[in-house]
Amino acid sequence: MRMLMIVSLPNAKFNAAVKDGTAAAKMGKIMEAIKPEAAYFADAHGHRTGYLVVDCPDASKIPSLAEPWFLTFDADIHMHPCMTPDDLKKAGLDALGKQWG
Repeated sequence: MRMLMIVSLPNAKFNAAVKDGTAAAKMGKIMEAIKPEAAYFADAHGHRTGYLVVDCPDASKIPSLAEPWFLTFDADIHMHPCMTPDDLKKAGLDALGKQWG
């Protein structure tokens, strides 16, 4: 299942990694391990935040996606199932509307 993973990085922990020169290597190691389909970084609520689209075939994979962020940066993680436009086309919205509308 495709999941939107929102990673909020605490300023103090990430600032320390930037200052000691390890931020890029740590981020690269995590990104290589979780292999997101897409990744965008921005700010949210005053924190550096990553918006990653990852594959989560079953719930047992959640720790392998989240723990690198928790253990490396003390990050906050939010995960949400998400769809592409093609997925949404297959959802049968018209039939659901007739059934429940």
